[in-house]
Amino acid sequence: MRLDRFLWFARLVKTRSAAQSLAEGGLLRIDGRRIDRAHCPVRPGVVVAFPRNGQVRVLRVLALPRRRGPPAEALATYELLEPARTEPVDGAGQPA
Repeated sequence: MRLDRFLWFARLVKTRSAAQSLAEGGLLRIDGRRIDRAHCPVRPGVVVAFPRNGQVRVLRVLALPRRRGPPAEALATYELLEPARTEPVDGAGQPA
């Protein structure tokens, strides 16, 4: 499935054109790889990371949605992962 369609079907963005802009903006990553194409394929098991509302959202694709259905159906297609927190550290590697 195309990346922009997945983002739209999973209700992570409001419109398909917003999904295309997000994908082509170069800020989205799939399995750590920077993506700059809306037609990049998405499969179950991949990890998608992208900025949204001042935060980085990281999610694992569980299933590919067949349509843009109700929110409960969309939530079943992915699992939100906790992004790695970066805390300031001092020279000894201890949190500051």
